[in-house]
Amino acid sequence: MPLRLLRASLILSAVVLAGCNGSIDDIAPKATQELSPKLISDMKTKGMSQTSPIMVRIFKEEGKLEVWKQKTTGRYDLLASYDICKWSGKLGPKYIEGDRQAPEGFYTVQPGQMNPNSSYYLSFNIGFPNAYDRVHGRSGQHLMVHGACSSSGCYSMTDAQVGQIYALAREAFKGGQTSFQIQAFPFRMTAANMARYKDDPNYAFWTMLKEGYDHFEITKVPPKVDVCEKRYVFNQISDQPMSAAGACPVTAQPESLQTAYQTYTKTYEAAFSTAANGGSKLAPMSSIGGLKEAAIVAEWSKKRSRGERVPMEPPSLNPDGSVTQTDRMGRIDSPAGRKMAALEAEKEAKEKAAAAKKAQAVAAATPPAPTVPAAAQVTPVEVTPETGVAEPKAGFLSGLRRRMASTN
Repeated sequence: MPLRLLRASLILSAVVLAGCNGSIDDIAPKATQELSPKLISDMKTKGMSQTSPIMVRIFKEEGKLEVWKQKTTGRYDLLASYDICKWSGKLGPKYIEGDRQAPEGFYTVQPGQMNPNSSYYLSFNIGFPNAYDRVHGRSGQHLMVHGACSSSGCYSMTDAQVGQIYALAREAFKGGQTSFQIQAFPFRMTAANMARYKDDPNYAFWTMLKEGYDHFEITKVPPKVDVCEKRYVFNQISDQPMSAAGACPVTAQPESLQTAYQTYTKTYEAAFSTAANGGSKLAPMSSIGGLKEAAIVAEWSKKRSRGERVPMEPPSLNPDGSVTQTDRMGRIDSPAGRKMAALEAEKEAKEKAAAAKKAQAVAAATPPAPTVPAAAQVTPVEVTPETGVAEPKAGFLSGLRRRMASTN
């Protein structure tokens, strides 16, 4: 093998291995940028070390991504809150590949999911589908938190934001954290918000997520998350393994947590009742209408990826079962889109040429209209009241004759 090709092969191998194993320092300098002085100062103020564990919370409706970090007490505190640049889809979970939904639920990020060579500046895979998603037959891949402020099912940040979030995760891994938790919610799960969405078709799913939300609110420690009987369970301790599809085993929970949760729930229920009866001036956001809407959007996504002309925005399923879509049409600017545009233009040109050729053939086969000889042409006549004689219609000669007849 020539020396130049050997060197290129070794470099490529190093890049691939680093992408798989999360060894990033020698490949992507943007992945090694320092934490901002403000973050470091805030850590000191709140009793955190640079390498202490982190946790991420995401709220769709509010458009926020929060990074929580462990203090010396073992409890977590909010370190930084970022405005999400873009997230796609509606409120509600992700169902199938192509539905453009950003996931909701509890996910885990390990070092191997960090991508320093992302096409979107920096990124990390949130871990969709998890055990809950898989047992419900949900599909999708490459669901990320990334930069570039562009989203088709991900949570997208600015490059500067994701650079700092990435650095916080990197430092936590250096400190020995083996994975960090992402909690993705449709909104802050307060009594007022839950009351606003009590009639939403996703309410049962959100109520299940809320238990994990509440546990963190009470303890300020990321909850232990498992799946059994096709549902999430939180902070349950068992000697038996959990099966996502199987029956939940006998479990126990710390008594202090049970007591705190009961008190928290009692306060919440009173607030929920007040909010539900009082109404809210803030209208709910639209949410996905289950697997049916997911399938409609996924079909739109397939056509779009093939380069076909589609409505500019994904179709939306209305509560009455009708589908709304914009009249503005377009195609994706990609190799597939440009190829499809060229094929359609070629087809249209051929159809026009065939139509013109057919019109010429019809014209050539049509005999000309017969010509009437001048002598056979009939001159219109009229009867003049003066003479009672039929004469040609008004003209120079007929007018002259009438004047001559009237003088005789």
